[in-house]
Amino acid sequence: MPSPALLSVDLSALARNFHTLQAVAGAPVHPVVKADGYGLGAAACARRLMAEGARTFFVARAAEGVALRTALGGEPVIYVLDGCHGDAAPALKAADLRPVLNQPVQMQTWAAAGGGACGLQIDTGLNRLGFRPEDAPEPFAGLTLVMSHLACADEPEQPMNRRQRDAFEIATRRYPGATRSFANSGGCFLGADYGFDAVRPGVCLYGGGPQGRPDDRIAAVATLSAEVLQVRDVSPGESLGYSRAFIADRSVRVATVAAGYADGVMRAYSPDGAGWIAGETRPLLGRVSMDVCAIDVTGLEVTVGDRVELFGANRPLDAAAKAAGTISYELLTSVAPRVGRAYVDI
Repeated sequence: MPSPALLSVDLSALARNFHTLQAVAGAPVHPVVKADGYGLGAAACARRLMAEGARTFFVARAAEGVALRTALGGEPVIYVLDGCHGDAAPALKAADLRPVLNQPVQMQTWAAAGGGACGLQIDTGLNRLGFRPEDAPEPFAGLTLVMSHLACADEPEQPMNRRQRDAFEIATRRYPGATRSFANSGGCFLGADYGFDAVRPGVCLYGGGPQGRPDDRIAAVATLSAEVLQVRDVSPGESLGYSRAFIADRSVRVATVAAGYADGVMRAYSPDGAGWIAGETRPLLGRVSMDVCAIDVTGLEVTVGDRVELFGANRPLDAAAKAAGTISYELLTSVAPRVGRAYVDI
């Protein structure tokens, strides 16, 4: 049965963002497709990006890499950001995946399994994964990529960006011949000297702005919408939903919409969330429930079966995320499996 909630993915918009990022950064784009392509479907997105010229991809987990290799075949290079730990080496090798090595024990594990093509992460200040510059290993066989990760790329004036960039440039001098990758989505917009040999955008490919707010250079890729299940009139003094979180101070026409927090419409939208319907942005009313939410449609021509856009071209992803007190990354990756998926390429 079709789901009344739908995530529509515009693959042509994804392609436009790919080329925009490549032009802005002045370097090849190696897309990040971790977390199932930020919730939009890693295989479908990667196939479209390959059609645009992408040949190297990044995932976070070994299992994600295995699934992507199965979907794409043997052509692209796939790096695993987690690196090589535990007993993952045989699976990485069997799927022709390249671990990004982050600490000495991972280097030892990879070497013990026979080594081969891999990446290396230098921690230039994020203090998450990777070798500190002073502890970075000597060049070794199989090293094809050296990368780092920005901590404040969405804040262009933050001095940390330049400190990290300069530390990375110095650290990578010891690895001639390895591809240098530094900039994430926000980093693509910091200047040509942040691009190095390749950039690794994620959220901007999928429609999120580089500074956590809507940006005209980035096209909307994902649209989350849901059907209206019922329309009713609520009189002054009546309440709506759990805990009487909304009490009408006037006559209100309310549409109950088939999407709730079990679909990825965050409960934190209450009380600032909104949706786009019948050509207007209208506020959500009361608490978001597990399976439904409610929207004010007073004065609009709305009937059962009409669709409400919760984020998309008319309700920007970053604006929706801000209303929920979160970021576009979390909004995209929170869309639940029970929500239907549709891919368009126009």
